[in-house]
Amino acid sequence: MIAPPSGRGHSARMHTYDVLVIGGGAAGLSAALVLSRARRTVLVVDGGAPRNAPAAHMHGFLSRDGMPPAELLAAGRAEVTGYGATITAGTVSQLFPCGPAGFQALLDNGHRVKARKVLVTTGLRDELPEVPGLAERWAKDVLHCPYCHGWEVRDQQLAVLWNGPESVRYAQIVRQWTRDLVLFVPESTLTAAERSQLVVRAIGIIEGCVERVVVEGGKLTAIAMADGRTVPRQALFVPPRFVPNHALLADVGCDLDEHGWVVTGPNGATSLPGLWVAGNVANPRAQVITAAGEGSAAAIAINTDLVEDDVSTAVLHFDSEDVRAGSA
Repeated sequence: MIAPPSGRGHSARMHTYDVLVIGGGAAGLSAALVLSRARRTVLVVDGGAPRNAPAAHMHGFLSRDGMPPAELLAAGRAEVTGYGATITAGTVSQLFPCGPAGFQALLDNGHRVKARKVLVTTGLRDELPEVPGLAERWAKDVLHCPYCHGWEVRDQQLAVLWNGPESVRYAQIVRQWTRDLVLFVPESTLTAAERSQLVVRAIGIIEGCVERVVVEGGKLTAIAMADGRTVPRQALFVPPRFVPNHALLADVGCDLDEHGWVVTGPNGATSLPGLWVAGNVANPRAQVITAAGEGSAAAIAINTDLVEDDVSTAVLHFDSEDVRAGSA
């Protein structure tokens, strides 16, 4: 648990909100929209570095298919602030519970805020294999999600780069978008069953060490092998390792599972009362539309929790007034 900041050098007065939303992507903004429409005071703190920033377009979001991610976020911010929510640029460096009163948060600019409830939507980061040229082409023609990008590269010369035991199943999924697919895999890695499964679906097997991604004219054109072979390809799919941006959740004491992901209950509730999560910080496979839905569901759960608190406070106040009236 993090000790509360002393506040030295800062004003003792803190702004208090019903809900603090940490992260301003699809999940955070969707939650802020629902909560602000429910007449809650909401602060969204956003670091301004969305995971899908390198992508030119997003897909699979009904009525928004093909929209640049930045345009979706801009529209979302306008909607959220239109209902009275506040969005501020920055990050939360410390978060800690304050008993039944909620939470305090220290922002990277030194400001402190209080909130009755908190929703964390800080997403995840993709860890890629260390192959020269891979990171530079990420979200362009080095891709990770066939459901997001498969249509755009359909029927092209595609490849999958081995990145762990799930790579064979992943290649079988990518095969849906092309008949010309190869899997780059280290030697002596495939089992006999895996090799047979690839062969019967006409997925090429190229064994050896990938040396680099070949780019010509601003486009991926081939994959260069350490033994000197060059394999022409137009796009490369890589199943990345997902790493949640959950430092705040871990530091504040939320339960994590054996793989380091936050343990969640219904609608993103964590083990810490009053603290919820939504989107990729807890669900690595959530697409933009999924994250938005999770944010909305979490917001409804948060407002329900706030209403229950409001009822308890009102009853306690009423009983106190009744006792004082009886004493008089």
